[in-house]
Amino acid sequence: MTSKRLRSVVCLLLLFGIVTMPALAANKNRIGTAGAQELLIPVGARGLGLGLSSSIFAKGTDAIYWNPAGLSQLNGVEVMFSTMSYIADISVSYGAIGVKAGEFGTLGFSVKSLSFGEIQRTTVDAPDGTGELYSPQYLTLGVTYSRQLTDRISVGATGFLVSEKILNMSATGLAFDVGIHYRNLGLQGLMLSVGVKGFGPNMKFDGSDAYIVATANSSPTRGDQPYKAEMASFEMPTNLEIGLGYVKRFDEQTSLEVGGLFRNNNYQDDEYNIGGEINFSAFFVRGGYTFSPQTNKDLAGVNGYIYDYTLGVGIHAELGGVDMMFDYAYRHLKYFDGNQAISITVGF
Repeated sequence: MTSKRLRSVVCLLLLFGIVTMPALAANKNRIGTAGAQELLIPVGARGLGLGLSSSIFAKGTDAIYWNPAGLSQLNGVEVMFSTMSYIADISVSYGAIGVKAGEFGTLGFSVKSLSFGEIQRTTVDAPDGTGELYSPQYLTLGVTYSRQLTDRISVGATGFLVSEKILNMSATGLAFDVGIHYRNLGLQGLMLSVGVKGFGPNMKFDGSDAYIVATANSSPTRGDQPYKAEMASFEMPTNLEIGLGYVKRFDEQTSLEVGGLFRNNNYQDDEYNIGGEINFSAFFVRGGYTFSPQTNKDLAGVNGYIYDYTLGVGIHAELGGVDMMFDYAYRHLKYFDGNQAISITVGF
């Protein structure tokens, strides 16, 4: 691809981001109105340790969540497992597999589930609990396709089946991520990533718990009758991400990665993510920071955004021709215990 065509692609990517931003612009009146928030929960200790800026650097199965275009950099077969302690004793489990399919491209399959533990059921008549326990079931299944168009440009897309179930109510929907990754952007090691995540048709809960027994005001003599409460639909948590990063390789065993990412959210305040990673002979040290200047201040006059710094480490080893990667990350939270994530990646 000629330099002129490369510049044209970059201009198109930036134009895409600029044109899309107004459509996805955050609106204070819409904050908290989207559903399927599990789509936005990060997975993988490396990306968490990088301050959620990993859309620029992620490759292989790690890229399925961050930017599906990075899956194309996979060679052979790779399997990834990750678990994270989230907010309020919620745990997030994630698994993914990527397979290089020759000239066709690269395929990936992923599953994410949330564990809430057992919750006591309450009703209007029993606000202190009925004695019954239940556990919501949130599951996301993904299929990813990625392809490297040139030695610098790769693209990818993921389709998600989203399933949510609470007691006898459930909702099922579809969501999509698309991403583009550009390497060596006019300078060796300079990278650009653009992605739109979590867009799709509305979801709506339905089930037997939507039926209630009540007496109609218009016909009190008929007594109690069953009625179905119609559930309102909710939109997907769409966002746009634009990231810029730089990789400096000092030698075969030492490198430095730094980058920043802007996340334009449709249903919450916009976010800024910065992160970096140092590699010393297959031992990785990571750090990052996430902030949202638009978020309202709390009662103490401090910005109410609950996330800030992240830390992480990783170890890469090759055993008998098998690549293995172990990663750990910690994300500090205001008002809550910090998130901790562990990931294991095996490549064949």
